Amino acid sequence: MLFLPIIIIFAENSSYMALNLNKNLKLYYSIKEVAEMFGVNESTLRYWETEFPYLKPKTMSSTKVRQYSEKDIEQIKLIYNLVKVRGFKLAAAKKVINANRNGAEKRSEVLERLIRVSDDLQALKREIDGLQ
Repeated sequence: MLFLPIIIIFAENSSYMALNLNKNLKLYYSIKEVAEMFGVNESTLRYWETEFPYLKPKTMSSTKVRQYSEKDIEQIKLIYNLVKVRGFKLAAAKKVINANRNGAEKRSEVLERLIRVSDDLQALKREIDGLQ
């Protein structure tokens, strides 16, 4: 099980707030970082940008460097789930997203959670097997 460190800060008026030290504070990611996150080539991400018009990372006008936000990464997760995990062709993935964007996003989130639960259960099984 994963436990995140949390620091409790007490204010003068006796109220408190929690500060999560592991919170991701990065606003933008490079194309290389995003490609590594998903295990795809940078050229794949650039191609997806041409095929999916809502995937538009911020680019620096002078250098043409792409900067992906958390919103862009969520879009890539959805596309990745449909194309790489579920095996849809790009045209079919576009149809699914255009026909039912909310439903496609929710299915992607559910699949992501199930994979995390499966990983946690497998880790727990290995831990239990190690005790015997």
